[in-house]
Amino acid sequence: MSDTWKSVKADAVRAGDTVRIQSGQVFLVSRLENPFLGLPTMLAFIEDTPDRWFKQPMLVDADVEVRTD
Repeated sequence: MSDTWKSVKADAVRAGDTVRIQSGQVFLVSRLENPFLGLPTMLAFIEDTPDRWFKQPMLVDADVEVRTD
Protein backbone atom coordinates (compact mmCIF):
# COMPACT_ATOMS: atom_id res chain seq x y z
CA MET A 1 0.00 0.00 0.00
CA SER A 2 1.39 3.39 -0.96
CA ASP A 3 1.36 6.40 1.32
CA THR A 4 -1.10 9.19 0.63
CA TRP A 5 -0.26 12.72 1.69
CA LYS A 6 -2.43 15.82 2.07
CA SER A 7 -1.21 19.39 2.36
CA VAL A 8 -2.18 21.28 5.53
CA LYS A 9 -0.99 24.29 7.47
CA ALA A 10 1.42 23.50 10.30
CA ASP A 11 -1.09 24.54 12.96
CA ALA A 12 -3.47 21.78 11.77
CA VAL A 13 -0.98 19.02 12.67
CA ARG A 14 -1.77 17.01 15.79
CA ALA A 15 0.26 14.65 17.99
CA GLY A 16 0.32 11.23 16.33
CA ASP A 17 0.49 12.62 12.78
CA THR A 18 3.31 11.64 10.46
CA VAL A 19 4.45 14.73 8.57
CA ARG A 20 6.71 15.52 5.65
CA ILE A 21 8.22 19.00 5.58
CA GLN A 22 9.56 20.98 2.62
CA SER A 23 13.08 19.52 3.03
CA GLY A 24 11.61 16.04 2.48
CA GLN A 25 12.21 14.94 6.05
CA VAL A 26 9.50 12.64 7.43
CA PHE A 27 8.84 12.20 11.15
CA LEU A 28 6.18 11.24 13.68
CA VAL A 29 4.90 14.17 15.75
CA SER A 30 4.88 13.01 19.37
CA ARG A 31 3.97 16.44 20.71
CA LEU A 32 3.84 20.10 19.74
CA GLU A 33 5.25 23.19 21.40
CA ASN A 34 2.89 26.06 20.64
CA PRO A 35 3.78 28.86 20.89
CA PHE A 36 7.48 28.22 20.24
CA LEU A 37 9.91 30.66 21.90
CA GLY A 38 6.89 32.61 23.11
CA LEU A 39 5.99 33.65 19.55
CA PRO A 40 2.36 33.07 18.54
CA THR A 41 3.45 32.77 14.89
CA MET A 42 5.79 29.84 15.61
CA LEU A 43 5.36 26.25 16.75
CA ALA A 44 7.68 23.26 17.01
CA PHE A 45 7.03 19.64 16.08
CA ILE A 46 8.73 17.19 18.44
CA GLU A 47 9.43 13.55 17.66
CA ASP A 48 10.28 11.59 20.80
CA THR A 49 10.69 7.89 20.05
CA PRO A 50 13.08 5.22 21.30
CA ASP A 51 15.06 5.66 18.07
CA ARG A 52 15.31 9.43 17.91
CA TRP A 53 14.54 12.78 19.48
CA PHE A 54 13.95 15.54 16.93
CA LYS A 55 12.55 19.07 17.09
CA GLN A 56 11.49 21.12 14.06
CA PRO A 57 10.44 24.77 14.46
CA MET A 58 7.85 25.97 11.92
CA LEU A 59 5.74 29.00 11.14
CA VAL A 60 2.13 28.20 12.06
CA ASP A 61 0.98 28.98 8.51
CA ALA A 62 3.72 26.94 6.78
CA ASP A 63 2.57 24.20 4.40
CA VAL A 64 3.39 20.64 5.44
CA GLU A 65 2.11 17.26 4.31
CA VAL A 66 0.36 14.80 6.63
CA ARG A 67 0.27 11.09 5.82
CA THR A 68 -3.27 9.77 5.50
CA ASP A 69 -3.09 5.95 5.50
